[in-house]
This record gives sequence, C-alpha cells and structure tokens, in this order.
Amino acid sequence: MAQRAAAHDAEGSFPAEDFAQLRAAGLLGFLVPERLGGMGRSFADYAALAHELGRGNGATALILNMHSSITGVLALTPDEVAEELGATEEYFDRRDEILREAAEGRLYSVAMSERGSGARLSAMSTAYTVEPDGFHIKGSKSFVSGSAAADGFLVAARRAGEREPVISQFLVPAGEGVTVRETWDSMGMRATGSHDVDFDVHVPAGALLGGVEGLALLATEIAPQWMVASYAAVYVGVARAAVDAAVAHAGERNLRGLANVRSRIGRADAAVSAAYATVMEAARRVDAGDPEAPRWVWRAKLVAGDTAAEVAASMLEAAGASATRRGSPAERLYRDARCGALQPATSDVCADWLGVAALGGDPYRDGTGPRW
Repeated sequence: MAQRAAAHDAEGSFPAEDFAQLRAAGLLGFLVPERLGGMGRSFADYAALAHELGRGNGATALILNMHSSITGVLALTPDEVAEELGATEEYFDRRDEILREAAEGRLYSVAMSERGSGARLSAMSTAYTVEPDGFHIKGSKSFVSGSAAADGFLVAARRAGEREPVISQFLVPAGEGVTVRETWDSMGMRATGSHDVDFDVHVPAGALLGGVEGLALLATEIAPQWMVASYAAVYVGVARAAVDAAVAHAGERNLRGLANVRSRIGRADAAVSAAYATVMEAARRVDAGDPEAPRWVWRAKLVAGDTAAEVAASMLEAAGASATRRGSPAERLYRDARCGALQPATSDVCADWLGVAALGGDPYRDGTGPRW
C-alpha cells in the first residue's frame, strides 16, 4: 500500500488494489462477529489495525475507517443497549444482514457532512419524510469518503417539518436515486475520493438504523468513539510514517550527523509514541465500558490530530528543502497529516469539549454552540 500511495495521491484515484487486498484478508469484516462470518475483533484491535494501515496509506485507512465505523457501531453495541433505545426484533435481523454482507466484502461509506454545516448534524438540510412503506430521503452530502466505490451509504437526515431537529440515520444502497458527483480535489487525503453525493431516494422501513427515529444525536454521546475518534489512530499512523520517511531521507542525504535533525526525529518519535498510547488507552477504556472512556475519546482525537500536524511539519523541516518537492513522501505525508485536526471533531472543538468538562460543565450542551 505504501508503494502505491504516491500514485493514488497524484492522480486522486481510489486505491482499488488496496481494497482488493483488504477484502481478500477479510478486513471488511474485522469487527463483524464470527457467527456472521467476520473476525469478531474489539475496538482496541481496530485502533491497532487503523494505525498500521495509516502507516501504509492514510487515505486507504480513512476509507476503511468510515466502513468500520458503521460495522463497529452495529456489531459492538450490546443487544440490551439497543433494546433500551427501542430497537425492534426486525432491527436485529437487519443488523445481522448488514454485518454478514460486510464480512462478504460489501463496502459502506458515511454520508454525514454537508456544505455549509459541516458535520453538525443538528444544522443539516438533508431531510426525510415518513411514507407508508418506508422513508423518502432528499439532500446532498459532502466529504463522502470512498463514495465512488461504495455499495451502500450511512445517511444522516432530519425529519421534515419538525421544529426541534429529529436526526436519524439510514443505510441506503448505491444505485437509483443516489448520484456521486466527482468533486474531490483536496490538499491532502486525495485518494479518499470524498466526493459530493446527492440523494433523492425511497428506502424501506428496514433502512432506518436502529429501527428508531432520532437516535443520531444521542449516539454521539453514548458511543462517541465512532463519531469522534475512530480515525484518530489513522492519523497517528500517518505521523509515524512521516517519522519513518524522515529517517530514510536522513540516511539517503547523509543528514544523520546533524544534531538538529536527530533531535527533531527524537522528539517526533516520542510525540508519536505518546499519541499512540493515548489512542490505545481510550480504546481500552471503551472496550471495558469505563465511565471515563468518553473523555479519553475526546483526548485521543485532539492529541492525534495535533500531533500528526506538528510531527509531519517538523519532519519536513528536518528533511530540508529537497523533501518539499511534489511527490516526496515527506511532502505527501505532511499534506495528509494536516487533515487530522480538521476532521470532526476538530481540534478546537475537542479542546473546548475537554475544557468545559474540566470546569465541571456539560461538554455536550455548554460552550459556544452545539458539538453536532
């Protein structure tokens, strides 16, 4: 994957060979229970996997992350929690069907963000109406990673006509009523193919995730790891790759004798290791059901995003001007790493959340505005 990353970045092309390998290895079913044909792994296992894939190609790891955030929330939400939220028997049958298809190689993409409102679910314009045999969804989404190759989309939409936002999520198959507009031309993560997608589609009742309307905002509080920090490990992997690239460059250019280069690499190594430890501690607490896990999740996203940007910038400076040429590993990794702090929840939002919590407030409702 690392060998192919530069070409996909330059072309802005979907890493199809990477996903052929991921399918062959069964990694689209990494979080799917074994009884449904998957590997049955934990959130901490996934964080370790995302980190390693991020070292190879951050864009590939990010696309897989969107898929895994869907399979993960379905597979790792305990049945009793789903029942408390109102899930019906039909929901569990549909959940198992979705997970089984993922284990067989079906790729899912997340369609949450919109132009003008970003990832703030409460401010979205995509709407749905309830119909006798299901729902009609209409609206446009942006930053839909892997959209051109996706078999289905997790679409967030608000119920039309409601004063207070009722935000629900639907699993919508690719095909009629779903139009991918190839708009993605970004500074970093160019191979994610995060195009705009238009939806004007009817879906059956079983497409409603959880089988209950209005769960999307609640899910950001009870399982923040999927919305906030599932891709934190990806960016730590990108940061580690930046260190690896600087080490290789220093050897090729005979820079090992420079104390400033060595000290930059040493600091970067420590920073990336600390960020990885933070991410894995958050994942461990999530798996254990620790009440402190949400705070660690927000810490992990903040630390991962900021560390990736700072380390990649420092490694570019350590490598010198020659590493800034387009196509240099250090240059590409710098652009990819810079995206981490910008992805929701952004570093500023994470820091504000943590500050409100530290001061004894409600971090979901206090502060400058709604988190989602």
